[in-house]
Amino acid sequence: MDRADRGRREYTALMGSVPEQALAEVRLRSPALFDAVIERAFGATLASPQLSRARRELATIAILAAGGGAERQLATHTRAALRNGVAACELLALAEHVALYAGFPRALNALAVIDEVLTDKGISPPAPLQRIRLADHETEVAQYGDHGPAVLLIHALGLDWRMWEPVVDKLSVGRRVFAYDIRGHGSATGSPTPFTMANTAADLIGVLDGLGVDRAHVVGLSYGGGIAQTAAAAHPERFASLALLATTDFPFDAFEARARSAEIDGMAAQLIPSLTRWFTPAALAVNGWAVRYARERVLRADPTDWAGAWRAFTGLDVQDRLTGFEPPTLILAGELDASTTPEIMGGIAKRIPGAIYQQLPGTPHMQTLEQPDLVADALDEFLPAEQPHTAQQ
Repeated sequence: MDRADRGRREYTALMGSVPEQALAEVRLRSPALFDAVIERAFGATLASPQLSRARRELATIAILAAGGGAERQLATHTRAALRNGVAACELLALAEHVALYAGFPRALNALAVIDEVLTDKGISPPAPLQRIRLADHETEVAQYGDHGPAVLLIHALGLDWRMWEPVVDKLSVGRRVFAYDIRGHGSATGSPTPFTMANTAADLIGVLDGLGVDRAHVVGLSYGGGIAQTAAAAHPERFASLALLATTDFPFDAFEARARSAEIDGMAAQLIPSLTRWFTPAALAVNGWAVRYARERVLRADPTDWAGAWRAFTGLDVQDRLTGFEPPTLILAGELDASTTPEIMGGIAKRIPGAIYQQLPGTPHMQTLEQPDLVADALDEFLPAEQPHTAQQ
């Protein structure tokens, strides 16, 4: 394979089209320039494996945005970045980063181009955010959808509200979907420690109060499921329904060990045990946005926040406290979940009268990050929604 062949191969892999078609105008007007682009750029520098294709596209977008005046090329490379696994939220964060080093005008121009590409591809814009003051800290709440029943999403330990991004587009059709950062996570990093599960339940109620929502359909995954159960036991009147994903109703002996490990060994030492517990080997090998996001959240976590959350989880005390819980309840287990196994989830279903048990095939612990379509379909079927004709009346 000569440099021209290598350049054609790399161009097609990056851009998703053969260069003779995509650059037909350039080839017609200047064959020499076409050959230079394919052989010298794509056949040499861009074909070098030292930088991944996704990282090269991020670098290219940053350079084009900072330089300005290359909006057409910026749009081309934005599409290429999406094709090579860069997430929309990463592109938007890159535009914000450009503002710090190249100025706001060029960052705003880049943002306009990125937004146009995302719109063309049907990718939803970022969710509006609002700050809510709770008893002893503030948190951030994202909202998707502007009409219909209220749905509140509670994320897993170590992550933040963005864990729900892969499923919210479908859930927000005919619903108002809210997702917030639990204490010690995301925008609520550094909230007071120690705390208890009762505190996290009070936070949930505080978020509902701050949103002006009397009753909500509450969905919690893992630690979020523990928070949801604790709040449901104490305030069942605030629940229109309850969906528990990959969670437990009793504490594990490992919870305290995970707290101590963060304090003694640091957050880097939590990567392997956490990610291999959360994802399948296949997902880790692909290293898509979901894995990259989870890895970054673990690495950036404060050991005090991490340990505080695990120690609060050791005080989980909800088993047999929802036997009189009347709202509809969905128990969503992952077939491949090695942490909160189908057996554990099945036990929860048996202890909540009338609960619906559903097992998702090929799904590990982090359900929304590895099998979002299965999760979205299951929740969409379970949660009531306002029909389009109702919304128009």
